[in-house]
Amino acid sequence: MPTPYGFEIENSCQTCNRRSRGFFCELSPSAAKDLEAVRSSAIYPAGAVLFLEKQDSHGVFLVCAGKVKLTISSSEGKTLIVRLVEPGEILGLAAACAGTPYEVTAETMHPSQIAFIRRQDLLRLMNKHPEIYQQAIRQLSQLYRDACDQLRTIGLSASAPEKLARLLLGLCSTRSEEGPATSITLPLTHEEIASCIGSTRETVTRTLSDFKAKRFVAFHGSRLTIENREALESIGGI
Repeated sequence: MPTPYGFEIENSCQTCNRRSRGFFCELSPSAAKDLEAVRSSAIYPAGAVLFLEKQDSHGVFLVCAGKVKLTISSSEGKTLIVRLVEPGEILGLAAACAGTPYEVTAETMHPSQIAFIRRQDLLRLMNKHPEIYQQAIRQLSQLYRDACDQLRTIGLSASAPEKLARLLLGLCSTRSEEGPATSITLPLTHEEIASCIGSTRETVTRTLSDFKAKRFVAFHGSRLTIENREALESIGGI
């Protein structure tokens, strides 16, 4: 079914044309059938809040299309972007498994198709299908690694150029047979990049201009190309 947002609504995981190596994308037919019996799917516009930090957990959200940003906020109102979530990933898993409030706020960055599964239904599926439980462990392990990378970038990087170099390399970390990607559509504004690395928009703009002048990176509209990966890796201490 077409939507005003330019993509087709997928009503079945088993027939989805966008299937990837995501959390629920490689289940057995039996597990996938049980999943479809309990999930609901909706289309959200950009800027829609799926859940709030410290809100009681009532289920998990599977990103089928679009992109979602996860943020945390301080009591002073400062916001840090923790992660950008791609299709195939699941949101709120740790909170749902533990029965604790959500740790972050989840907001769509673009029009997105999101599937929702109630906590009690997820726990029942995990008990019935060991493969779903194993996928949950794999997802939680990846989240732990991502959190460690975030702490390494924000807490241990000494300067804004180092933090920014790490972030750009991380955004281009998708690998193919040829190796890491060298060109991506930058999904963040300068303000959002600043929120990712704990800096200011002015510092991000100035540092990106410096990287561009030194021909470490190039921009064509919103398209970012890494021209000197070794230089960025050296700056980022990688």
